[in-house]
Amino acid sequence: MNEQAIDRLGSWPRLRLAALPTRLTPAANLSRHLASSFGAGAPEILVKMDAETGFGLGGNKVRKLETFLAPPRLEGVTHLITTGGPQSNHCRVTAAAAAHLGLGCILVVNGAVHGEPRGNALLHRLFGARIRTVGERSERAPAMEEEARLVAREHGKALVVPLGASTGLGALGYALAALELKAQLEALPQRTRTWILVSASSCGTLAGLLLGVSMMEREDVRLVGVSADITADDMRSETLRLAGEGADMLDFRGSLMEEALETDDSQVGEGYGIPTPASEEAIELFGRTEGIVLDPVYTGKAAAGMLARIRSGAVDAHDRVVFIHTGGHPALLV
Repeated sequence: MNEQAIDRLGSWPRLRLAALPTRLTPAANLSRHLASSFGAGAPEILVKMDAETGFGLGGNKVRKLETFLAPPRLEGVTHLITTGGPQSNHCRVTAAAAAHLGLGCILVVNGAVHGEPRGNALLHRLFGARIRTVGERSERAPAMEEEARLVAREHGKALVVPLGASTGLGALGYALAALELKAQLEALPQRTRTWILVSASSCGTLAGLLLGVSMMEREDVRLVGVSADITADDMRSETLRLAGEGADMLDFRGSLMEEALETDDSQVGEGYGIPTPASEEAIELFGRTEGIVLDPVYTGKAAAGMLARIRSGAVDAHDRVVFIHTGGHPALLV
């Protein structure tokens, strides 16, 4: 265990937004259902409820913004500018953070809202953000830079928050989450291996978890990112890049545990935000067996990946599975 890097991480500046630690709750009914449905033992399943980080309706984006928006970076800032889709969870939490801090917020979204705004699109506006719509994803970054110049022209100062706050700095929020999870697991009976499954798109959450696992040198952990849109190869390369950036910030000189990382794009289906039969089954199963609400964009597909892995026998009955619930409930209301 790299104690020096872990100590630096623990003292890293943060904007305290999240209600932490989030619950680690057993999904015993789901585990029993899986065991009975295919006639063999099923692993212990736990759900890390990062849907309950609390701020701005919660989710994984809150942890990343805590490190990305640490107070030293906010000196003189008058506006936050970020980007995403019309129903972006990240835009929702960024807009809420701007309101909380008394800052202006500009959201560059690719795709118009048709009819009355609902779900996250409604919350973006409720939190006071100004919305700029562009046609394509490729137009988002230039539009954010243009908006930052316009703010400067009016004698303000904008901080541009990249998509998902998925930078090495934002990833530190999930390196801290890995330490939090370790402390929670230590209170439970030991298992042969722990599988951690999480949705991935911009990869900051997955990268932070990888960095945390690597600093703790947890050879008993397997970390699986389940894609909502990108290829497994792109997910792996981006995760390693962001984890490397975070490691450099902490002066972590150990090796990233690349062998512990698996990337899975088998649940993407027809594309981002488009449900699949497997994701719909996963959403229904989590709701019916555990009273846990998943979303159709991210966690539904990640849960489908988890179920497929367990049903295939890739996860041993003596293992433990931790599903990181990254939130996204407003997508169900669209």
